[in-house]
Amino acid sequence: MKITSAQFVISNQEVSKCPTNKLPEYAFIGRSNVGKSSLINMLTDHKNLAKTSGRPGKTQLINHFIINKNWYLVDLPGYGYARVSKSSKAKFQKFITNYFEKRTQLVSAFVLVDVRHEPQSIDTEFMEYLGENGIPFGIIFTKADKLKPKALERNVENYKQQLLDGIWEEFPPYFITSSSNKTGRAELLQYIDQINGSLAT
Repeated sequence: MKITSAQFVISNQEVSKCPTNKLPEYAFIGRSNVGKSSLINMLTDHKNLAKTSGRPGKTQLINHFIINKNWYLVDLPGYGYARVSKSSKAKFQKFITNYFEKRTQLVSAFVLVDVRHEPQSIDTEFMEYLGENGIPFGIIFTKADKLKPKALERNVENYKQQLLDGIWEEFPPYFITSSSNKTGRAELLQYIDQINGSLAT
């Protein structure tokens, strides 16, 4: 897939105010500071489409971007470690769950995971929530350029083992990415393109 256009559409905290057309949506979510905004900018080939910040928890709204005028990329708030008040955190965690449980246009979620770290319970628990609610998702391992190839392979295998030793019968689709050198960009866009193609038939 070639990205020919990427435009911001709307930010809000209410699912009822999301775009009303039936274009497919792909939601990107992950722990705070996982590199989500950088990945979105890399994926769309726009330097400032998603606002990057050194301060975790910057994204606190449901952000819709229309891509190639035929699908939406949805940037959701990060979970965990955001430097916001407990009341604010509870509020936006609620609209995240509302989004996942009520948004019929959602085709797939992508859970971003920093590949440098051991599997974190906050990530695996969120994946369990998606699985229990029947929400399709893939895993995007970020910051792959920070590891040597053997360490990268080992960390991904560790993640596979932990999930497969738990409640998962098979490992979800996954992508190894780096925003700095565009690793995984073509594979991720091809995956989205294939789904969009199957929906159109």
